[in-house]
Parts: sequence; C-alpha cells; structure tokens
Amino acid sequence: MVKVLDTILSQSAYSAEIDVPFEMVDIADWLFNLPEAEYLRCCPPDHIAAGVTWTDDGRRMSINVEQIGTGLVVQHYVAEVEEAAYCRMNSISDVFTANGRTKVNVIWELIAEKMDDNRTRYTNRVTSHPTDAFMAFLQEHGVKFEDAVAARQAASGDHNRRETPLFAASIARRALAK
Repeated sequence: MVKVLDTILSQSAYSAEIDVPFEMVDIADWLFNLPEAEYLRCCPPDHIAAGVTWTDDGRRMSINVEQIGTGLVVQHYVAEVEEAAYCRMNSISDVFTANGRTKVNVIWELIAEKMDDNRTRYTNRVTSHPTDAFMAFLQEHGVKFEDAVAARQAASGDHNRRETPLFAASIARRALAK
C-alpha cells in the first residue's frame, strides 16, 4: 500500500473568469464528458491523452496523461466529490522520469464561484504530496527533497498557469452548448 505523507511537494491555484452564469456551469458534467481532443486543446503540447472510467467500487475516474516539466505523468483521478460547482479528484499518479518510474499523490480541485449574475470564476487547484515510493526514489537517486520540491513546484505551477484559462474556456463552451 502506498502511504501518502502530509508533506506538500507542490501546490498551485489559478483562476479565470468566464462570461457564463454560475447556474449554467456544471464542472462534473464537463469533466466526465470531456472529449479527448478538447482535453488536448486545454494545454498544448503538455496534454497527451484523456479518458473516463470507473473504479472497481463504482466511483468515477478521469485518466489524464500529460507532460509536466521533464516527467510524463499518468494520473488516475478518482472522484471524491463530484458536484456542479466543485470536484475533488484524488490520484496516485505514475511519474516517468529519465531515472525511472515513481508515484506521487495529486489532489485536483476544480471550483466554480459566482461573481455576479453573468460571470463565474473558475479556480484550478493542484496539490501534490510525495508517496513513500517517491521518497525512496529520491534517496535511491541521491536527489534532495528540497531540490525535488523546487523542480516540481516550478513545473506544476507553470503547467497549471497555462491550462487554467483554457479549462475555463472549455467549461464555458460546454455550459453554453447545453
């Protein structure tokens, strides 16, 4: 079993405003009906593939493959909360690096907030935690945790900064098409 530490490896949150009434936004509907081509448009060239499936116990899952910095990341996001205005997704993600494969725990929060009668703020919050496997990987390869944090924070923050406005625009298109 993978034990997740309470330590934060990286964390970022970016927001974008959309000209869609809050009542029309349904993040869960968008996330679990997102065509792969639309996912790819939400952070080129980082986004590689996406799909939706279920866990063995019936929870919805979003599978995302993306390049974050120098790592190829396969995310297995299981829905912990799936609502129109808030989704909390939890993934034990596989990270493929030049030194091999490891795992990190990623919490992805997708948040819609009413700004006024015609506008909604979308926030994309991503928090990564090291796993025991990740800590062992660092030790095995002689990487200081502080160096891993700096690299992951820079790469993940840059990725989130670029994908957030594109996610927001995609959510708006979905809302307006319904």
